[in-house]
Amino acid sequence: MLRSLVPMGAGMADAVAEHIAALKDEDWSIREEAAQKLGTLRDPRAVSPLVCLLKDSDRAVREAAIGALTAIGEPSVPALGICLSDPQLEVQEAASAVLASIADARVLPQLITSLVNRDWIVRMHAAKALARIRNSSAVGPLVPLLQDKVKAVREEVSATLAAIGDAAIPSLLAALTHSEWLVRLHAVEALGKTKSPQAVEPLLSALFNDHDAAVREDTIRALGQIGDGRAVPFLVTVMKEAGLRPLAVEALGQIGDRQAVPVLIGVLEGTGRPEGSRTVAGCGDTWSEEMIVMGAAVRALGSIGDESAIPSLVGALRHTVTRSDAADALSRFGSKVVAPLLTLLSKESDDNVRFHVKETLARVGWRTGRV
Repeated sequence: MLRSLVPMGAGMADAVAEHIAALKDEDWSIREEAAQKLGTLRDPRAVSPLVCLLKDSDRAVREAAIGALTAIGEPSVPALGICLSDPQLEVQEAASAVLASIADARVLPQLITSLVNRDWIVRMHAAKALARIRNSSAVGPLVPLLQDKVKAVREEVSATLAAIGDAAIPSLLAALTHSEWLVRLHAVEALGKTKSPQAVEPLLSALFNDHDAAVREDTIRALGQIGDGRAVPFLVTVMKEAGLRPLAVEALGQIGDRQAVPVLIGVLEGTGRPEGSRTVAGCGDTWSEEMIVMGAAVRALGSIGDESAIPSLVGALRHTVTRSDAADALSRFGSKVVAPLLTLLSKESDDNVRFHVKETLARVGWRTGRV
């Protein structure tokens, strides 16, 4: 049982002082509890003593100090910025981890410097902290890290550049023609996250001109995230390529432009299929890529919500591959699907199909006996 750290009747000021004193106790459990209490009290006076605890020999104590400094928040920031240049990498890692959650512009220079730290954990957390600050001066130092040897760093940098937004877009667009495919890949990811219309035409150029399959695939995902209707006819063209076809259909659903509806209906009707279709293994079965495409088309039609798709979606209930997705898609149309579903129910003998029809009718508010 831990001995009491605070005398009975002591006020908050005395409690903070008592807990700070307990940070030097020889018993690690007392130090840990004291750090936790100081995190609860959130008194700025505890910042410096807690920072010293980042060098504690016990991991639990160090973690308690990290939690407390995070809880104290803004008053901790300057001291943690200094810790980024501490001789001990463990201290740098701890400080950067806290700053990833609470950093502000006061530590901008230290964070930018930390982007070239030899420790990838520090680089990763520094990038995440810079996403909080969103200062354009970080763009130049961040871009080279799009080819960092550690994937977690690259992904965090991509997210940070996206968070910075407009100021980062020129550099990201320039990166689309970089000689290193990883740079192009993460630039594409960042541009998708910005959702900027400025990125549409450069991404379309990358879609048709980049020689790396992964970059082209992520370009389609990015165009879907941006959601600009200008991409629709180009995605329809890309649908003719096996491998890219499922991604293009999914992106069309994300964009939500009604001009894609006839093409998506065509997918369900079996028109416009590429000559070769890859097989995809899973759960003991072999699925053709077109089965995945059909499911994606059903979901896309549900997202777009054009009533002209209702007959095709009702038809998709008859197929095992698309049945569940079709039921979900139809439920989005509300009462408009009641009549065609009742017609199907009156003719259908397959129990599985009847179950999904009844479930969909219930989801749109229809009950037996209602007109």
